[in-house]
Amino acid sequence: MHLAAIAPTVTRMSDPRAALEAIGLLPDTEIDIGDAALQLARIDAPNADWHAAREHLSALARDAVELAGTIGTNDLSMRAEALAGLIAGRYTYAGDADTYDDLANANLISVINRRRGLPVALGIIWLHTARAAGWGAHGVDFPAHFLVALEGHSVQAVIDVFGGGVTLDARDLRVLLKRIEGQDAELRPGLLRPMNARGVLLRLQNNIVSRRLQSGNFDGALACIEDMLRMAPDHADLWRQAAVMNQRLDRVGAALRCFERFLALVPEGAAANRIRGAMEELRTRLN
Repeated sequence: MHLAAIAPTVTRMSDPRAALEAIGLLPDTEIDIGDAALQLARIDAPNADWHAAREHLSALARDAVELAGTIGTNDLSMRAEALAGLIAGRYTYAGDADTYDDLANANLISVINRRRGLPVALGIIWLHTARAAGWGAHGVDFPAHFLVALEGHSVQAVIDVFGGGVTLDARDLRVLLKRIEGQDAELRPGLLRPMNARGVLLRLQNNIVSRRLQSGNFDGALACIEDMLRMAPDHADLWRQAAVMNQRLDRVGAALRCFERFLALVPEGAAANRIRGAMEELRTRLN
C-alpha cells in the first residue's frame, strides 16, 4: 500500500495499537498529531469516551478554520493572540500547576475533559489547532518546559502554552531558563530546537515513562516504551531503553532482541560497543 493511503485508515482503526503501527509507517509530515495522541490516550484510558474527544478535536479544527478567515494578516503576534483567545479563552485550556505530576495531565482524553494538562499535552492541542488554521507551527524542545512556535518568514513567535498562550521574547526565555536551570543559566544555541510531530508525541509519552518508573511500575513503563516504538520503530534509543527495562525485569531473551534492533540501527560507535558487551553478559545468563 502506498504510504499516502495509510493516513485516512488510521482514524478508522478500532485497535489503537494497530493505529500506532500504521502511524509508524508514515513520514512525519503526514502524522495527524491530535489523532496520534488520541490513540496513545485510548491505550491508557480504554473506558474513556474517545469518540467525544475526537469530536472536540474536530470542533477545534472547525473553529480554527473560521478564525483564520478573520485574520487577514501574516502578523504572528495577531495569530498567537487569536489562538490564545480560542484555546485558553473560549475553551479554557490551562496548565495544571496544582497536580502537575498526575498522569491524567499526559493523557489527551483526560486533558480534553479537564481542560488541564502538561505543557506538551497542551502543546498538542495548540499544534492541532494552528495547523487546522493553515498556520505553520512546531514544538520547541526547551529544557523541562515544552513550548510552541508559530512560523513566519524567517521569524517565529514562541508561545508558553502552559502559561495561557503568552508570547515569549528573549528576556522572557532567559527568565524561564534561569527558573529551570538556576541563576547561572544563559541562553545558548539549540535551546529553541524545533521538534517534529513524532518527537512531540515521544516527549509526551516520556512523561508517562518517567512517572511510572518513579512509582516502581516497571511493567507499565516498558509497555509505554513498546507503544512508543510502534509509532517510532526506527528510534534507536527507544530500543535501548526497552532492552534495559526487559533486562531489569529479567526477560533476557526480550532484552537481547531489543539490543539486536538497536545494533541494526546503530551498528558502529561507542554505544554499539557497549551494547555488544551487555549482550555478551546477558548470553551467559542463558547458559
